[in-house]
Amino acid sequence: MRHLKSFNKLNRTHSERKALYKNMSIALFKHGRIKTTKAKAKEIRRVAEKLITRAKERTLHNMRIVSKLIHDKAILMKLFDEIAPVYVDRNGGYTRIIKLGRRKGDGADMAYLELIQEQHVSRKKKKKKIIEPEKVAEKEVVKETKKVEEKKEKPKKEKLEETTKVDLKEEVDTIKKGKKDDGKKQEEIKIKKGEAKIDKKGKNK
Repeated sequence: MRHLKSFNKLNRTHSERKALYKNMSIALFKHGRIKTTKAKAKEIRRVAEKLITRAKERTLHNMRIVSKLIHDKAILMKLFDEIAPVYVDRNGGYTRIIKLGRRKGDGADMAYLELIQEQHVSRKKKKKKIIEPEKVAEKEVVKETKKVEEKKEKPKKEKLEETTKVDLKEEVDTIKKGKKDDGKKQEEIKIKKGEAKIDKKGKNK
Protein backbone atom coordinates (compact mmCIF):
# COMPACT_ATOMS: atom_id res chain seq x y z
CA MET A 1 0.00 0.00 0.00
CA ARG A 2 1.18 3.55 -0.83
CA HIS A 3 -0.34 5.55 1.98
CA LEU A 4 1.02 9.13 2.56
CA LYS A 5 3.32 8.92 -0.46
CA SER A 6 2.12 11.93 -2.43
CA PHE A 7 4.42 12.17 -5.44
CA ASN A 8 4.18 11.24 -9.08
CA LYS A 9 6.19 8.17 -10.14
CA LEU A 10 6.29 9.51 -13.75
CA ASN A 11 6.17 5.88 -14.99
CA ARG A 12 9.81 5.38 -13.92
CA THR A 13 11.74 3.34 -11.37
CA HIS A 14 13.48 4.94 -8.38
CA SER A 15 16.91 5.14 -10.07
CA GLU A 16 15.46 6.52 -13.34
CA ARG A 17 13.40 9.09 -11.46
CA LYS A 18 16.44 10.18 -9.40
CA ALA A 19 18.51 10.63 -12.59
CA LEU A 20 15.68 12.71 -14.09
CA TYR A 21 15.57 15.00 -11.03
CA LYS A 22 19.36 15.42 -11.13
CA ASN A 23 19.59 16.28 -14.85
CA MET A 24 16.57 18.59 -14.91
CA SER A 25 17.53 20.49 -11.76
CA ILE A 26 21.08 21.04 -13.09
CA ALA A 27 19.60 22.36 -16.37
CA LEU A 28 17.25 24.66 -14.43
CA PHE A 29 20.07 26.18 -12.34
CA LYS A 30 22.31 26.48 -15.41
CA HIS A 31 19.88 28.15 -17.83
CA GLY A 32 17.25 29.61 -15.48
CA ARG A 33 14.40 28.08 -17.53
CA ILE A 34 13.55 24.64 -18.93
CA LYS A 35 10.73 23.36 -21.16
CA THR A 36 9.13 20.08 -20.10
CA THR A 37 5.77 18.46 -19.43
CA LYS A 38 3.54 19.89 -16.71
CA ALA A 39 3.75 16.69 -14.61
CA LYS A 40 7.56 16.71 -14.67
CA ALA A 41 7.69 20.45 -13.94
CA LYS A 42 5.62 20.00 -10.78
CA GLU A 43 7.92 17.25 -9.50
CA ILE A 44 11.16 19.07 -10.39
CA ARG A 45 9.90 22.28 -8.76
CA ARG A 46 9.44 20.40 -5.49
CA VAL A 47 13.04 19.14 -5.59
CA ALA A 48 14.64 22.38 -6.85
CA GLU A 49 13.05 24.58 -4.19
CA LYS A 50 14.30 22.31 -1.41
CA LEU A 51 17.82 22.61 -2.82
CA ILE A 52 17.57 26.42 -2.89
CA THR A 53 16.43 26.56 0.74
CA ARG A 54 19.45 24.42 1.68
CA ALA A 55 21.78 26.66 -0.34
CA LYS A 56 20.63 29.79 1.51
CA GLU A 57 22.79 28.76 4.48
CA ARG A 58 26.34 28.14 3.27
CA THR A 59 27.49 25.37 5.61
CA LEU A 60 29.48 22.20 5.01
CA HIS A 61 26.49 20.04 5.97
CA ASN A 62 24.19 21.76 3.44
CA MET A 63 26.82 21.61 0.70
CA ARG A 64 27.21 17.84 1.19
CA ILE A 65 23.43 17.26 1.06
CA VAL A 66 23.02 19.33 -2.13
CA SER A 67 26.07 17.71 -3.77
CA LYS A 68 24.36 14.30 -3.50
CA LEU A 69 21.97 15.40 -6.27
CA ILE A 70 24.10 18.01 -8.09
CA HIS A 71 27.49 16.54 -9.03
CA ASP A 72 28.57 19.45 -11.27
CA LYS A 73 30.86 21.66 -9.13
CA ALA A 74 30.35 24.78 -11.27
CA ILE A 75 26.55 24.57 -10.92
CA LEU A 76 26.91 23.79 -7.20
CA MET A 77 28.99 26.95 -6.60
CA LYS A 78 26.59 28.99 -8.77
CA LEU A 79 23.68 27.80 -6.63
CA PHE A 80 25.36 28.78 -3.35
CA ASP A 81 27.02 32.03 -4.58
CA GLU A 82 24.58 33.54 -7.12
CA ILE A 83 21.11 31.94 -7.05
CA ALA A 84 20.43 31.35 -3.34
CA PRO A 85 21.52 34.83 -2.06
CA VAL A 86 18.80 36.43 -4.24
CA TYR A 87 16.09 34.62 -2.22
CA VAL A 88 17.43 35.26 1.30
CA ASP A 89 14.39 37.37 2.28
CA ARG A 90 11.90 35.11 0.45
CA ASN A 91 10.23 32.15 2.14
CA GLY A 92 9.58 29.68 -0.67
CA GLY A 93 8.11 30.21 -4.11
CA TYR A 94 11.42 30.52 -5.97
CA THR A 95 10.08 29.10 -9.26
CA ARG A 96 7.03 29.49 -11.49
CA ILE A 97 5.28 27.24 -14.02
CA ILE A 98 4.01 28.78 -17.27
CA LYS A 99 1.59 26.57 -19.21
CA LEU A 100 2.14 26.31 -22.98
CA GLY A 101 -0.60 24.00 -24.27
CA ARG A 102 -0.57 20.45 -25.64
CA ARG A 103 2.30 18.78 -27.48
CA LYS A 104 1.77 17.42 -30.99
CA GLY A 105 1.79 13.64 -31.15
CA ASP A 106 0.84 12.43 -27.67
CA GLY A 107 -1.05 15.57 -26.56
CA ALA A 108 0.92 16.00 -23.31
CA ASP A 109 0.52 19.29 -21.45
CA MET A 110 3.75 21.34 -21.88
CA ALA A 111 5.05 24.07 -19.60
CA TYR A 112 8.04 26.27 -18.77
CA LEU A 113 9.67 25.92 -15.35
CA GLU A 114 11.74 29.01 -14.55
CA LEU A 115 13.39 30.75 -11.61
CA ILE A 116 11.80 33.97 -10.37
CA GLN A 117 14.39 36.67 -10.98
CA GLU A 118 12.68 39.53 -9.10
CA GLN A 119 14.46 40.17 -5.85
CA HIS A 120 12.15 40.26 -2.85
CA VAL A 121 12.31 43.69 -1.22
CA SER A 122 11.68 43.65 2.51
CA ARG A 123 9.39 46.47 3.62
CA LYS A 124 10.88 48.63 6.30
CA LYS A 125 8.70 50.34 8.87
CA LYS A 126 8.66 54.10 8.62
CA LYS A 127 10.01 55.90 11.62
CA LYS A 128 7.67 58.42 13.19
CA LYS A 129 9.00 61.97 13.15
CA ILE A 130 9.33 63.55 16.58
CA ILE A 131 8.35 67.24 16.41
CA GLU A 132 10.38 69.41 18.76
CA PRO A 133 8.71 72.64 20.04
CA GLU A 134 11.93 74.65 19.68
CA LYS A 135 12.18 73.93 15.94
CA VAL A 136 8.53 74.85 15.44
CA ALA A 137 9.10 78.21 17.16
CA GLU A 138 12.14 78.90 14.99
CA LYS A 139 10.15 78.19 11.81
CA GLU A 140 7.40 80.60 12.90
CA VAL A 141 9.96 83.37 13.60
CA VAL A 142 11.49 82.87 10.15
CA LYS A 143 8.05 83.11 8.48
CA GLU A 144 7.25 86.34 10.31
CA THR A 145 10.57 87.93 9.32
CA LYS A 146 9.95 87.00 5.67
CA LYS A 147 6.51 88.63 5.76
CA VAL A 148 7.97 91.88 7.20
CA GLU A 149 10.67 91.97 4.52
CA GLU A 150 8.09 91.43 1.77
CA LYS A 151 6.02 94.35 3.06
CA LYS A 152 9.09 96.61 2.97
CA GLU A 153 9.99 95.55 -0.56
CA LYS A 154 6.48 96.12 -2.00
CA PRO A 155 6.59 100.01 -2.11
CA LYS A 156 10.02 99.85 -3.72
CA LYS A 157 8.71 97.58 -6.43
CA GLU A 158 5.71 99.84 -7.04
CA LYS A 159 7.98 102.90 -7.45
CA LEU A 160 10.16 101.05 -9.91
CA GLU A 161 7.10 100.00 -11.92
CA GLU A 162 5.84 103.62 -12.04
CA THR A 163 9.20 104.94 -13.22
CA THR A 164 9.39 102.28 -15.93
CA LYS A 165 5.88 103.17 -17.11
CA VAL A 166 6.83 106.88 -17.37
CA ASP A 167 9.98 106.06 -19.31
CA LEU A 168 7.99 103.90 -21.70
CA LYS A 169 5.46 106.70 -22.32
CA GLU A 170 8.25 109.14 -23.11
CA GLU A 171 9.83 106.71 -25.55
CA VAL A 172 6.49 106.15 -27.28
CA ASP A 173 5.90 109.91 -27.59
CA THR A 174 9.34 110.49 -29.09
CA ILE A 175 8.76 107.72 -31.62
CA LYS A 176 5.39 109.21 -32.63
CA LYS A 177 6.93 112.69 -33.01
CA GLY A 178 9.68 111.26 -35.19
CA LYS A 179 7.09 109.60 -37.41
CA LYS A 180 5.12 112.86 -37.76
CA ASP A 181 8.27 114.81 -38.70
CA ASP A 182 9.14 112.19 -41.30
CA GLY A 183 5.63 112.41 -42.72
CA LYS A 184 5.86 116.23 -43.08
CA LYS A 185 9.21 115.99 -44.80
CA GLN A 186 7.88 113.47 -47.27
CA GLU A 187 4.87 115.67 -48.06
CA GLU A 188 7.17 118.68 -48.70
CA ILE A 189 9.31 116.57 -51.03
CA LYS A 190 6.20 115.44 -52.95
CA ILE A 191 4.97 119.05 -53.32
CA LYS A 192 8.35 120.18 -54.63
CA LYS A 193 8.43 117.33 -57.14
CA GLY A 194 4.92 118.25 -58.34
CA GLU A 195 5.91 121.93 -58.85
CA ALA A 196 9.00 120.90 -60.78
CA LYS A 197 6.88 118.75 -63.14
CA ILE A 198 4.48 121.65 -63.77
CA ASP A 199 7.38 123.97 -64.62
CA LYS A 200 8.84 121.49 -67.08
CA LYS A 201 5.45 121.13 -68.84
CA GLY A 202 5.10 124.91 -69.14
CA LYS A 203 8.53 125.22 -70.68
CA ASN A 204 7.74 122.59 -73.26
CA LYS A 205 4.63 124.43 -74.28
